[in-house]
Amino acid sequence: MTRLPLSPRPDSGIARDRPANAPNAYVTLVTNADYATGARALLRSLQLTGTDADLVVMHTGAVMAGDLESLSALGARLVCVDLLPLSDAFNAAHSRRNQHAAAPFTKGTKPDFHTPLDNFAKLRLWQLTEYRSVVFIDADALVLRNVDKLFAYPEFCAAPNVYESLADFHRLNSGVFTARPDTDTFADMLARLDAPGTFWRRTDQTFLETYFPDWHGLPVTCNMLQYAWFNMPDLWDWSTIRILHYQYEKPWQEQHPKARALAPLIALWQAYASGGPVPALETLPAAA
Repeated sequence: MTRLPLSPRPDSGIARDRPANAPNAYVTLVTNADYATGARALLRSLQLTGTDADLVVMHTGAVMAGDLESLSALGARLVCVDLLPLSDAFNAAHSRRNQHAAAPFTKGTKPDFHTPLDNFAKLRLWQLTEYRSVVFIDADALVLRNVDKLFAYPEFCAAPNVYESLADFHRLNSGVFTARPDTDTFADMLARLDAPGTFWRRTDQTFLETYFPDWHGLPVTCNMLQYAWFNMPDLWDWSTIRILHYQYEKPWQEQHPKARALAPLIALWQAYASGGPVPALETLPAAA
């Protein structure tokens, strides 16, 4: 079984395309063409907030050059990352087939391009030590209002995984979180991630919840999960939502089981993705 280095070099498995321009950064992860599509809309949404932070796209070797060029054209700093050096047993347990069989998704449908093992590459943001503070945002999200204040928040902050009931406030969602890059933290994460016999039911999300047991809670408005639109309409208030996260089905999929129910949210994403005018939030329909 392949074992992990206890103290990886600070830049092991990661390469930047250019130097940093700011002390803080928004970071996302792109592992295929679909998430590159999502990242383009995310980057535009961040630009429209007027942020001065760097926009960083961590990407794996599976992303095509044309997709990378389109992300760079939107102002993204590109950081090429290897998948984590994990054991064969770990990789087998967290393959799409095995992970979905052991911990099936019963609330929604994960698209075919979802690859659980890729999620762990998110941890490489702790290697971005050129930044004082980072905010990670999944590529299937939109930033609707400026959230630069999150850079002053401590490590580790995340919003609860609330989209069905308030009973889920005890669980975090790793689609948005605050972090302080540190190579010692990254090395410790690798050592704990691949302990013998370990299985992380919801991949990086379960790991981060375990690694930071005293995680600080962000308001749900900083990571509003799309299913709240029809499951918890009383929670939905466009005047307060800062980050909208399209968990499960993605807004760029031509057809998916929830498309009719989520039509207003999909239309909003398409407005950002198209490069055209973006509707004022106060003109959007209320959840019903």
